[in-house]
Amino acid sequence: MLEYDMISLERGTLMIFETHAHYDDEAFDIDRDELLNSLYDNGIEYVVNISSAFDTAEKTLELMEKYPFIYGAMGIHPDNTKDFNEENFRWLKEKARHPKTVAIGEIGLDYYWDSTDRLVQKEWFARQMDLARELKLPMVIHSRDAANDTIEMMKEAKAEEIGGIIHCFGYGVEQAKLYLNKGFYLGIGGVVTFKNGRKLKEVVEYAPLSQLVLETDCPYLSPVPYRGKRNSSLYLPYIVEEIARIKNVDYNTVVQATSENAKKLYKIDDKR
Repeated sequence: MLEYDMISLERGTLMIFETHAHYDDEAFDIDRDELLNSLYDNGIEYVVNISSAFDTAEKTLELMEKYPFIYGAMGIHPDNTKDFNEENFRWLKEKARHPKTVAIGEIGLDYYWDSTDRLVQKEWFARQMDLARELKLPMVIHSRDAANDTIEMMKEAKAEEIGGIIHCFGYGVEQAKLYLNKGFYLGIGGVVTFKNGRKLKEVVEYAPLSQLVLETDCPYLSPVPYRGKRNSSLYLPYIVEEIARIKNVDYNTVVQATSENAKKLYKIDDKR
C-alpha cells in the first residue's frame, strides 16, 4: 500500500468540488481505489475527470461508471489532435452522450509544446466547440502560449453562448477580463500558491469569486508545500487557503462559492 498525505478538514463542513483531475493517469495505478475512496471523508464531494486522448476517454468512462461522485469530460487535448479523424470523432461524440458526461474537454490550443501542427489543432478545436454546442455541454478550454488565437477562435464560434472553464488559467489580468466579461469561469490550481505565481495571484485578486472554480490538474501542479510531488484532490485545501488570503475572505466562503459555481456550470446537484 502506498502511503500518501491526508489533509484533515477542520475548517468547516462544506464540501469541495474538484473540477479538473486526471485520475486515469498511471501515476495513480498503485493506489487509485484507496485514494478515491478517501476523498469524501476528506471533504471532496465531486470530481470531474477530464479526458485528453482516446485512451483516457475510455478510462474516464470506467471511472464514471465505478464511482458515483465522479463525472467526466470527453475531449481531445490539442497535443493529441494529430491522431484525430472522422471515425474517432464519431466515437467521441457517442461517448459524450453518456449521462455522466458534463463537459467537452479538455480542448483548445497549445503552442508551448507545439507537438501538433497548429492548423490541425485549430481544426479540431473548432470541431469540438461545435460538438459542445450540439450536445449543449460546457467546454473545458486548454490554452497555453496561444492567447490571441484562442480568444479569436472562441469569438468566431460564439463560445460565450456555450460557456465553460478556462482551465489552469495562465495569462494575466487583461486576458482574464476578456473571458470574465463573456461569462467564463477561471480554473485556479496549485500555481496560485507558488512564489513565482504572481500573475495568477493578481488574476484571482481581480476576478469575482462568482467566476472562479477549483482544480488540481492532478497528478500535475501540486500546490506548496507539495510542489514537485504527485498531486491529488486532497491538496485542494491549500488552494482554497491561498484564494481566501488573496481575496480577504474566509475559507468556507471560497469553498461554498466555488462549489456552487461548478455545480451550476456542470449541472450537478444531489438529485443527479
